[in-house]
Amino acid sequence: MDDLIRTVTSQFVRDDIPEFRPGDIIRLYERISEGARERLQPFEGVVLKIAGTGVNKTVTVRRVAAGVGVERTIPLYSPKIARIEVVKRNTVRQSRPYWLRRVTRIHKIQ
Repeated sequence: MDDLIRTVTSQFVRDDIPEFRPGDIIRLYERISEGARERLQPFEGVVLKIAGTGVNKTVTVRRVAAGVGVERTIPLYSPKIARIEVVKRNTVRQSRPYWLRRVTRIHKIQ
C-alpha cells in the first residue's frame, strides 16, 4: 500500500518550489481563469506557517491590503500555483510568528 501511495503522490510533487521558512516574504503567482483567458495574480506576504508533509503541505501567508490583514492558506503543490518567488529572507525566533498579526507596521520584520 505504501508503494502505491508513493507512486501516486510522486506525480504531483514539483521541484521548482524554492525553500523558504516562516518569517520570509514570498510572492505567489496564482492562475486565475476569467472566461476563456487565463492570467497570473500575485499575492505577496509574510509566511506565518508551513504545515503538512509531502503533497499535503500548506503554507499560510499574511499581507495587509488597504489596511486590512488578509491571510491565505494555500496548498503548496496546487496546480493553480504557477510559481513562487522568495522576495526577502528574514529570521524570526519562533516557528510560527503569529505575533505579526497584532504588531504595527513600524515593528514589523525589517
